[in-house]
Amino acid sequence: MDKKNVSKIMESIDVDVPVRTAYNQFTQFEEFPKFMEDVEAVTQLDDQTLRWKASIGGVTKEWTSRITEQTPDKRIAWTNTDGATNAGVVTFHRLSDTRARIALQLDYEPEGVVENVGDVLGVVSRSARADLERFKKYIETRGRESGGYRGTIRSPG
Repeated sequence: MDKKNVSKIMESIDVDVPVRTAYNQFTQFEEFPKFMEDVEAVTQLDDQTLRWKASIGGVTKEWTSRITEQTPDKRIAWTNTDGATNAGVVTFHRLSDTRARIALQLDYEPEGVVENVGDVLGVVSRSARADLERFKKYIETRGRESGGYRGTIRSPG
């Protein structure tokens, strides 16, 4: 990623479910369109590879991302391998037996006029916040995860 054009987003939210429940649900990547407004589809190709389709500013974008690190109940990190330039990490923090904090850090490189203007206006940051709010409602309404991947992926090196 070209460091001078990278935008950073940091958001967090507290959810009224145990950290294990929040983490397990977050590993169900193909369900992301249920709470991520701009995401149309996520296809999990294998334990580490995801294919994304999203509509950003009215433009359909597709990209592949690779999970670079995954530790159950702690963190999931990723980076793109093609398409839209982005990388990030989501961490999970136990607040109590029934409450957890989810923290998201996303680095992305806006492309074109629409994305650059949206970046300046904070559109992506507000969208990330709204997605976390929808995740909170989704998992708290369910009260339990729909599944979970408990495997560990370690970054190389």
